[in-house]
Amino acid sequence: MKWLTTTLGTSIGKKLMMAATGLSFIGFLAVHLAGNLTLYGGADAFNSYAEHLHALGPLLGVAEFGLLGLFLIHVFSGLIIFWQNFKARPTRYAVNRNPGGKTIGSATMPYTGLLILMFILFHLTNFSRFFVDQGGTTIFQIVSTAFQNPVYVGLYVLAMVMIALHVSHGFWSLFQTFGLNHPKYMPAINTGGLILSLVFGLGFGFLPIYIAFIA
Repeated sequence: MKWLTTTLGTSIGKKLMMAATGLSFIGFLAVHLAGNLTLYGGADAFNSYAEHLHALGPLLGVAEFGLLGLFLIHVFSGLIIFWQNFKARPTRYAVNRNPGGKTIGSATMPYTGLLILMFILFHLTNFSRFFVDQGGTTIFQIVSTAFQNPVYVGLYVLAMVMIALHVSHGFWSLFQTFGLNHPKYMPAINTGGLILSLVFGLGFGFLPIYIAFIA
């Protein structure tokens, strides 16, 4: 156990934690998006999806709080690394030495991570079964009512842009952290990360627009 705490206390240990938790978050996003797409099927389809989730009982609560815990670890590990790097190199290099080239996604990782965390906490208070007293109101009605508010629609779409930016760099970065950054495969991994970020950004981001203006 001591070797584990010692490893996780190092910079590479924190990066490994970020990569592992980031991969878990990407998996969650993929499953969550697949479920949310049932909104296109109407109230019955989405309510049925929600009922199947709620049928899991305590397991759903464990999963939700577990995912939140993983994301907290991800964000705070990243912030610690960001702060340590900042203290070690307070003056920026005149030339960017990032072999992959700096992108908007890589340059904004700490900030998008914090914004995504804030959105997740806000989102849970609005839609999670632990915080919302449904009182006979279906989850589809709760979602529809929320997306009638243009402010919430704007915040949701902006959060999805943040997620897309974060994933666009994070997907590539986790392969590098796990030592899988072979030059032969990295172009395909970079492309895969970009495609995945667009799928998440557009897939989630269009849902409130559909509910508010089309459905």
